[in-house]
Amino acid sequence: MAGRLSGRVAIVTGGGRGLGRAHALALAAEGAGVVVNDLGADLHGVGSDQTPAQAVAEEIRKLGGSASVSGHDVADWEQAAALVRYAVAAFGGLDILVNNAGILRDRTLANMSEEEWDGVVRVHLKGHAAPTRHAMAWWREQSKTGKGVRASVIHTTSLAGLVGNFGQANYAAAKLGIVGLSRVVALEGAKYGVRSNAVSPSARTRIETSLKPPPAGVFDVFDPANVSPLVAWLALPDCPATGQVFQAYGNRIEVVTHSAIAVDVHTEGRWTLEAIDRALAGRLPPPPKLGDFVAGLQGGER
Repeated sequence: MAGRLSGRVAIVTGGGRGLGRAHALALAAEGAGVVVNDLGADLHGVGSDQTPAQAVAEEIRKLGGSASVSGHDVADWEQAAALVRYAVAAFGGLDILVNNAGILRDRTLANMSEEEWDGVVRVHLKGHAAPTRHAMAWWREQSKTGKGVRASVIHTTSLAGLVGNFGQANYAAAKLGIVGLSRVVALEGAKYGVRSNAVSPSARTRIETSLKPPPAGVFDVFDPANVSPLVAWLALPDCPATGQVFQAYGNRIEVVTHSAIAVDVHTEGRWTLEAIDRALAGRLPPPPKLGDFVAGLQGGER
């Protein structure tokens, strides 16, 4: 399959279903060789099943593309390293890493178990960090040998991480941590030719099942495939974006600004409690809301 990603190699984690499947198909349609990585666990991270990843890889091949299947656990440091080696062995290199794998274990924080916290943070945050760490090491070595590197890491964050969401302290904390990870990767990867960006998608997936398909003939705002062109654009060798955070759904792409100072006050010498009372009275900005990012969005963050 010829396209603007011809000759490039991609890993898509969580590539067997939902957004990951859509991303894998979009990258392959533009000519990339794709490693469809999926442990095949259920929504809560239990079990394993290679069938979904195999089905996506077969779909890519039937369309004339190149794909291979991986069942590596991306939240395991050594298996993440093996995944990178597998991609290089299968396709001769690595140019694109799409970190997408994730699970949910929702609970209010006062009722959350340690295992529910650790499981979600492990899959989302460590599951982004581990493959990125080993991909970065490979790209660094390629750069040191004089090979031109034009690599892209695309992370998956969420509105839950950017603004919070009731009952998702574990998920929100991991997703905001991914934003910090992405920005560090952008800084550290620049000298090796590596870019890094985070995408907050809103789509119908196993995680978000309340968004029903529209009637026939009506544009499906929450089709996961709507997000994938942005992922493919970020994967282009000449894409200018790095260190950015994007919100994407339907026919909209929004670039989320970096944290900014909203109020700046000062005093003479050290603050007193009374002086802080006076300085900040009526000046604190309201907490962020979903509507600040997506007008009319009624959920669907991944």
